[in-house]
Amino acid sequence: MPMSRFRLVPLLLAASALCACEVGPNYHRPEAPTPQAYKEIAGWTAANPAADATDRADWWTIFGDPVLNDLEQQVATSNQSLAAAEAAYRQARALVSEQRAALWPSFTANGQATASHSAGGGSVVGAGGAVLGGGTRANIVQDYNVQLGATWEPDIWGKVRRGIEGAKASAQGSAADLVNTRLSAQLELAADYISLRQLDQQKRFDDETVKAYADSLEITRNKYKAGTSALSDVDAAETQLHNAKAADIDLGQRRAQMEHAIAILTGRPPAAVTIVATDWTLKPVEIPPGVPSTLLQRRPDVAAAERQAASASAQIGVATAGYYPNITISASGGSEAQAIGQLFAPQTFFWNAGASAAETIFNGGLTHAQVQSARAGYDQAVANYRQAVLSAFGQVEDNLAAQRVLAEEQPELQGAVNSADQDLRIVLNEYRAGTVDYTSVVVAQAQDYSAHNAELALEASRLTTTVDLLVALGGGWRADELANK
Repeated sequence: MPMSRFRLVPLLLAASALCACEVGPNYHRPEAPTPQAYKEIAGWTAANPAADATDRADWWTIFGDPVLNDLEQQVATSNQSLAAAEAAYRQARALVSEQRAALWPSFTANGQATASHSAGGGSVVGAGGAVLGGGTRANIVQDYNVQLGATWEPDIWGKVRRGIEGAKASAQGSAADLVNTRLSAQLELAADYISLRQLDQQKRFDDETVKAYADSLEITRNKYKAGTSALSDVDAAETQLHNAKAADIDLGQRRAQMEHAIAILTGRPPAAVTIVATDWTLKPVEIPPGVPSTLLQRRPDVAAAERQAASASAQIGVATAGYYPNITISASGGSEAQAIGQLFAPQTFFWNAGASAAETIFNGGLTHAQVQSARAGYDQAVANYRQAVLSAFGQVEDNLAAQRVLAEEQPELQGAVNSADQDLRIVLNEYRAGTVDYTSVVVAQAQDYSAHNAELALEASRLTTTVDLLVALGGGWRADELANK
């Protein structure tokens, strides 16, 4: 028996040596179109660069708003979309462990106790093949059996290791998806918060406008009583005031919607969140985009697409392993006796060991089709990766252009506001003096209102563009964080 056991050693050593083989291609990151420099960076200079803004995860702190900082922290801990993405990542990690378990042999343990009665004589053979003794009509034969078994399919062709490789790449892609989900939620919250503060500022301006229109109406009524103004001027002033009040009231609904959206992003019901109106203090900050080649390491969506390509490459190896035989090594041993006290006596032990190989000779081209399908899947993943890279560069270029154009537009709108304010003051004085009709006042007030709204919208757009650029640059995340995922 000992010599028979030693005969298994060469078989096990040979199987272990063969396990170094892995069929299928070894993965290399696909080439992707990467420009030497950003096109829209030409002629663009960061007036107030936040050099470290793209090197930290809490990118929103560059705006210096404590309310925004607190809300963004709540998103990271309570957003439900983020919680779902985190659970998906944990599931992907578990699949890696599931694949890795196939590298090891499986062990089983069985125990059995039976009693049997035979109508005739003869020998009774136990479950393990041992002769337990003779039986008679009156005899009841007891049988006790304890058995251990082991089965191992050595990963000779690397099918399991390719599966692990693919599962790990998928898990890393899931980790990148988690980061991308977090960035998306943070971006959405920042955009909603900017819109909410814009509405607060709009409300202050509309309140001032309503007051100004009420003053104009009072002046018009006095002039009408004095006989220096027509009743139609009073009607026009009243119409203008009512429209302004309606627009002012409508802002309340829009602000409520923004506040509710922010509450949901932070994982709380709208009734639990109240954001007090404050002054407009947010200011845009130009962000240096860095070198284009670094963008591929900063974007989690690009990293996720690249990891999916790696996973798809591993699936080619898994499918290719179908061309090769499956080898299984198994062994079992135990003890069997009629009396439980004799169960572990030396003469009651038994064992067996062996190896088997199974090769598919013909399956109608199934294996070939599976390999071709895996290769096509890899080609698709590579194309998706390259498209993600192109989209990433496009988003950065769009936001660089928007920052540059909006910065150039700012002084023009500021000039328009100054001119509109001055024109309104002149027209109001002329109307009080009776040198112009009320129509001129209405036109001047409408132009002034439009100029102030355009300036406020531009400031909000510059803030939103800053946020978009920060997120387009990856929000401070780097792909090397996936190494330990």
